Amino acid sequence: MAEPKPPESKGKEGRAKARSRAERRLYKTADVVKRSGFSRQMIYMYTTMGLISEAAKTRTGHRLYDETVFVKLKLIHDLHACGYTLRDIKQIFFK
Repeated sequence: MAEPKPPESKGKEGRAKARSRAERRLYKTADVVKRSGFSRQMIYMYTTMGLISEAAKTRTGHRLYDETVFVKLKLIHDLHACGYTLRDIKQIFFK
């Protein structure tokens, strides 16, 4: 009878599951503000414009964001620095 693999050597499937759990970490708006450098008002505006989206809401209605928000905020920042308007960026995101 074959011995089961130890927990740390689950192979590709185990690493993929661990990664997906790590990627599912949710951040409060205040954490996004601290980590991204954008103001709370900008996060709210980008959310209402549809440039970024919350992954979930708490029972009390607070927005929670996942890791993808940081990628999108970096892209928004870079495009804006290149001279694109928010209207242009929205068109780029929704092409």
